[in-house]
Amino acid sequence: MNQERETYSLLKSVIALILIGLCIWGAQWQYQRGVDRHARNTMIKTHVLEKPISLSLVSKNPIAHEWQPVFTSGQFDSSKQILLKNRYHEGRYGFEVLTLFINESGEKFWVDRGWVKAGANATIAPKVSPVPTQRVEINGRLRLDSSLPRGSFFALPGDGSLISKLNAQTKGETENFYLDLLSGSTPELTPSVPAQLPELTDGPHMAYALQWIFFAALVIYGRILIRRTRQVLASV
Repeated sequence: MNQERETYSLLKSVIALILIGLCIWGAQWQYQRGVDRHARNTMIKTHVLEKPISLSLVSKNPIAHEWQPVFTSGQFDSSKQILLKNRYHEGRYGFEVLTLFINESGEKFWVDRGWVKAGANATIAPKVSPVPTQRVEINGRLRLDSSLPRGSFFALPGDGSLISKLNAQTKGETENFYLDLLSGSTPELTPSVPAQLPELTDGPHMAYALQWIFFAALVIYGRILIRRTRQVLASV
C-alpha cells in the first residue's frame, strides 16, 4: 500500500513538473514576443522621424530601412491598380489603392495611394483619383512587401470594371518593397487619407508572461498542499 502511494505521489510530482515547465515556456514565449514588439515599435518610431533620403540609397536593403521616408521619381502605370479590401477609416468601409510605379532606375514597385470609400455595392468601383501621366517625384515611407496580404485582389483595369487577378506580391515582376505615398511633385498626389502607421503599443505580452508565472506558482502551491493533506491523513 505504501509503495502504491509513493508511486502515485511520484506521478503527481512528475505531472506538476511538466505543468511548471509548460508555464515557464509560455512565460518565456510571451516575454520574447513583448521584447520583439517593443523593439519593432522603437524602430518604427525612430525611422519615421528620420530625414527623407533617396530610394536608390536604401532599395537594396529595405529591411534595414523599413518605415524610413524616401523619395524617388518616375511614372505611374495606371493600367495596373489594385484595391486591398477590409480597410476602414472613421468607421467607414473602403479600400487601400495600390498603383504600380516605375522609377528612373527601372525598379517596379507598388505605391499605396491611401484609403478610398467603397462603392455603393460590390459591383460598383470606388471613386479613385487618376494619377499623373507625366514623370513625377514622390515622397513616401518604405515598406516591405511581405506586409501586404497574399493572394488575388480586386483590380482596376483601364475600363473601370472590377476583376480579381492582380497580386500585390508579384515575385519576379516587382521589388520586395513598396511605398506608402505621403506627397508628390503635384498636389493631387497627396492622399486625402494616407496609409496609417500601425498602433505602436507593446500589447499585453508582458502581462501574459506574468500570468504564466502565476500559473506555475499555483501548480507548486497545489502540489505542496496535496502533499501536506496526504501527510495529515496518513497520520490520522
